Amino acid sequence: MIKSMTGFASGKGACGPHGWSWELRSVNGKGLDMRLRVPEWLTGLEAALRAELSRMIGRGNVTLTLRITRQETATDLSLNEPAMRAALSAVARAEELAAQQGVSLAPTRAGDLLALKGMLETGAEDDDPAPLVEALKAAFGNLLADFIEMRRTEGEALAAVLADHLDRIEALTAQAVDLAQARADAMADALRQNLARVLDNAQGADPDRVAQELALIAVKSDITEELDRLTAHVAAARALLAQDGPVGRKLDFLAQEFNREANTLCSKSQNAELTAVGLELKAVIYQLREQVQNVE
Repeated sequence: MIKSMTGFASGKGACGPHGWSWELRSVNGKGLDMRLRVPEWLTGLEAALRAELSRMIGRGNVTLTLRITRQETATDLSLNEPAMRAALSAVARAEELAAQQGVSLAPTRAGDLLALKGMLETGAEDDDPAPLVEALKAAFGNLLADFIEMRRTEGEALAAVLADHLDRIEALTAQAVDLAQARADAMADALRQNLARVLDNAQGADPDRVAQELALIAVKSDITEELDRLTAHVAAARALLAQDGPVGRKLDFLAQEFNREANTLCSKSQNAELTAVGLELKAVIYQLREQVQNVE
């Protein structure tokens, strides 16, 4: 079953003091284009996630965004002693200068000093990222499974739409076959009458040469091959829809062939009803091509 290139999945988790949230999404693309926003300090994680995405996804513009948070605790904090000494010296000097001016300062509290920027340090920089990296790799499987499932579900709906378009193309092709057969006798009579009229009014003309020209006109107006190819293209498209794996490019090329045959049919029709069928074929094929752009 085909898959859509449109998908989305999100998830959250935690490992020790770290928590994470991530989103995985994709849209249409000519090839596989992956953009991963992963913190650089998680050594080896981006390469592992990229390899797993490449293994499971064949086509689309894929974006993965990972956000890491850390829950600080009291045990994570340590005093920046050089900064505290500098702050105490500054307080003492300020009190000395104030006394010289006869100004009394309010007592300085420890909380005031600890609130200064850089006075307290966390141990986050010393954390070993390896456990978090392993936890993220393990959790990524669930995120990717949800993502693939959404693309598969979207693909099922897309396959149903494409199948309806193919049924319509098949019906219109059969209608064109009937109209082509119905016009065959009329075209043959018209060619015979034209040939007789030309021969009656073309003294000295080579009858064989005139017949060859009229035969060439008849061949150029024959749409049997175009109708046969349309029928074959419908069968090929249905076979692709039944396959597993990325088939979007092949379906896109096939849709272009559909359009080419419909254009030729219209140019050769020489019949109002047949032209109308050809124009309706082109409209359905256009709708088919639009939907094919979503197939992986």
